[in-house]
Amino acid sequence: MSIRSVVRNINRYRASHISERNFLLVSSIIVGVSVGLVAVALKKAVHAIQFWLRELFRGHDWQYLYYLLPLIGILITVFYVQKIRKGKIGRGISGIIQSISKRHGNIPPDNMYSHMVSSAVTVGFGGSVGLEAPIVITGSAVGSNIARVFLLSQKERVVLLACGAAAGIAAVFNTPVAGVLFAMEVLLAEFSIPTFIPILIASASGAVISRLLYNEHLFYLLTKEWQIDAIPFYLLLGGLCGLVSVYFMRVYFWTEKKFAASSSILPKAIAGGLTLGLLIFFFPVLYGEGYSTVSALFNGDTSKLLDNTFYGEWVTNPYVLLLVVIAIVLFKVVASAITINAGGNGGIFAPTLFTGAVTGFGFAHFFNTTGWKELLTVNFVAAGMAGIISGVVHAPLTAIFLIAEVTGGYTLFVPLMIVAAVSYFISRAFEPYSIYTEKLAQKGFKVDDRELVLLNNIKPEAIIERNYISLKQDDRFRKLSDAFLVTDQTVFPVLNEDRKLAGLVYIDDVKSILVREEVFDVKLVREIMVKPQYSISIKDDIQKIMRLFDLSGLWYLPVLNTDGAFIGFADKRKLLGLLRETLTSHHLAG
Repeated sequence: MSIRSVVRNINRYRASHISERNFLLVSSIIVGVSVGLVAVALKKAVHAIQFWLRELFRGHDWQYLYYLLPLIGILITVFYVQKIRKGKIGRGISGIIQSISKRHGNIPPDNMYSHMVSSAVTVGFGGSVGLEAPIVITGSAVGSNIARVFLLSQKERVVLLACGAAAGIAAVFNTPVAGVLFAMEVLLAEFSIPTFIPILIASASGAVISRLLYNEHLFYLLTKEWQIDAIPFYLLLGGLCGLVSVYFMRVYFWTEKKFAASSSILPKAIAGGLTLGLLIFFFPVLYGEGYSTVSALFNGDTSKLLDNTFYGEWVTNPYVLLLVVIAIVLFKVVASAITINAGGNGGIFAPTLFTGAVTGFGFAHFFNTTGWKELLTVNFVAAGMAGIISGVVHAPLTAIFLIAEVTGGYTLFVPLMIVAAVSYFISRAFEPYSIYTEKLAQKGFKVDDRELVLLNNIKPEAIIERNYISLKQDDRFRKLSDAFLVTDQTVFPVLNEDRKLAGLVYIDDVKSILVREEVFDVKLVREIMVKPQYSISIKDDIQKIMRLFDLSGLWYLPVLNTDGAFIGFADKRKLLGLLRETLTSHHLAG
């Protein structure tokens, strides 16, 4: 029996024996388990590559080639994307957000493996990024395509897509609560019980699979308390994290713009890889995800920041160490942006965690060194991580619970809340959109405007009226009069022989002539038609159509094909009706 036959039989059985709601819960478990297995496979693959490379270099004199590994990783990734994937690998988490917001939830099947392969190579060879975004994309693709296989509705497909993303975060970090919050806060940007329960189940399933097969905790936070008199310093750290977050996003997008200006893929990859290698030569901690450095900071081991540097033995002054820390924060952002924009594949979650940890350490180190205040460094390392995630991703809840879960530092809830909140508000004051939604906003797709998002769910085709009576320029007025008697049209298109729109006749403009039968065979249509001031292309999105309706004040707008041929009229009444139905359906679902 073929797989297709098995799936067909399952669909028949569940259609007659299992309700849609219950099957959605079953599907969420399937998605969670599947994504958990994928996440474990990805982490093991990266660690296998890293282990193989370490063994390859062990005991040899050509250690300097180590700094070329990120370049090799980027080149392999570029080869895979351009030659094997033919340049098609998806648009990252921004594309997932847009897919969810438009309520179709369609993710190409190849996204279930393409991001895994490319990110494993990039990160395994030392690219200064993380695996979180690739696993979110992979998990979303798994959820979307499982929904497609089981013939679920578009609404259920969106839910399973979010389930896959939540399970991905939960499995990568062993943080089921943060996985749920990431899906709800970053991807869906809304909360409803029918959506929450499947995502909760999928996230828990992914975390369980990860814990069973890969029981390694990323960090251990050795703290049992926080100082109440340190609250002003947590406020200051929140402000600093907000500013660093703004720097992070602006450097990232500036780097992206510079690399995008070049159409030469291979030179871009080589230049980026060499620059990244140079940065790693001066600051070896920029190599890879950087989680070992964060773990060392939690253990109070600051020597990790200077490991394998040629200047480590010279850094004996704590103020010089502070300068090194500042440089690491500034250049980690550059290294991550270069890795991604030069052709590598990875996410910014790991760089934000690393940057936040080093920022928090540098902040506490400064006050401890100057003697102004004795701060518990590990607490500020954890709080800094929450602050940068909150500021860059604009997801304070995700940041708080992710750090609390990943470090086991539930004692620090209040400091995490303070730093995440302050960082979020300062970051939003300078950058209204997150690193994921900025590019969407530049294209006019503003996911924080819920009414606008719902408007985008309406297909332009649904508001086009194609049943109409058309006129020619040389027609007599009588033809218009006869047409008026058999139709409720209030506007008539005047077309040329090639169906191009020559003009429009509005009934309101010719009412006085309709009662003068003596001119019916005298007046020509060309004498009463008006040139159209506004028209819509068949490729225009619903936002532009709505703006044109508001600008023109008209109820009908002509719609033209790509070759300029007239198709029909966009009907404002249909648009308003569909928008009302969409809003009603959305609120009932909530």
